[in-house]
Amino acid sequence: MIKEVTSRYKNVKVDSWSGLLVDYCRANKIPTIVKGLRAVSDFDYELQMSQVNLQLQGVETLFMSTAPSHSFLSSSLVKEIASYGGDVSAYMPAAIVDKLRSRLERKG
Repeated sequence: MIKEVTSRYKNVKVDSWSGLLVDYCRANKIPTIVKGLRAVSDFDYELQMSQVNLQLQGVETLFMSTAPSHSFLSSSLVKEIASYGGDVSAYMPAAIVDKLRSRLERKG
């Protein structure tokens, strides 16, 4: 799904990895990780991870805060809203909304 949504961006690569993110960064010559933060609780965890990543592989982390209008969102919250028939179209692209609805219908 993420490949479909990001296909129009030529500078975006979608990939998967099993292991530490810093090992992926090293293998692909990526010097910086960009992380989005929704709340202070995200920062507490991500700060620890960024310090370990820097110590392990010298990989820096750049934090970006989310727009206030989206700070309450999480994938589990969106799935719950959709599971009760709520409209989640404001939170994701239409193609993803359709796939989420199909998946929820299969789970019954």
